Amino acid sequence: MAVDVGNTDVTFGVFDREDELIARFRFTVKVPRTSDEYGELLCNILQQKGFSPEDVSEVIIASVVPKMMYSFTSGIIKYLHCHPIVVGAGTRTGIRINTVNPKEIGPDRIVDAVSAYEQYGGPIIVVDFGTATTYDFVTEDGTFQGGLISPGIRISANALWNDTANLPEIEIKNPKVIIAKETISSMQAGLFYGTIGQSEYIIRKIKEEAGTPDAKVVATGGLGKIVADYSQEIEMYDADLTLKGLLYIYKKQHG
Repeated sequence: MAVDVGNTDVTFGVFDREDELIARFRFTVKVPRTSDEYGELLCNILQQKGFSPEDVSEVIIASVVPKMMYSFTSGIIKYLHCHPIVVGAGTRTGIRINTVNPKEIGPDRIVDAVSAYEQYGGPIIVVDFGTATTYDFVTEDGTFQGGLISPGIRISANALWNDTANLPEIEIKNPKVIIAKETISSMQAGLFYGTIGQSEYIIRKIKEEAGTPDAKVVATGGLGKIVADYSQEIEMYDADLTLKGLLYIYKKQHG
């Protein structure tokens, strides 16, 4: 079982022995839970998906939420009876990290980079539209060169309706026009086209600075699909990029 612990959700992927992703599920991280609550929730969801907790023989985790990890990993140990691999410093990934302090790079970014490089080769730019939007560059020889972090679409949306008196909470989606004639579609247009404009400019600047005009570009993340469908710079969208990256890293620990 591969587990991606993000700032908003925990996403799970269950792989069979042939490395096929056979189940996905998620739950929110907004609710603090004890180890027993995590364990029972995991067991219940697995059973609803048609699995027994005993079917899970190994677990690998990438987490950007350190404060929940003690209870979460304790729940896995107590209820699934296996000690999870937690991606971090010292984990074999198969790529070299060329940054000032490799330990500062979020595990999710490393996992995405591994997955993108293993599947599509390099040079490649990886864009993850999560709570924050991250852009990372991997060279032709598999070196993680760094990248940048910007506010995600939901962070920007929350700032709009939380920090302004008259703007309502809205659904984030692609509006029909960019010149909107009422408030809700005006906000949707700003969020949607603003994200596309930002991502396309950043991708072009990364290619320019790296000297790789033909670098491939892959996107992932919950809201990445709607952006990728309308972006001329993003070539591929892979919803399971992070989960597959965790599988690649897991196999490197055993091979």
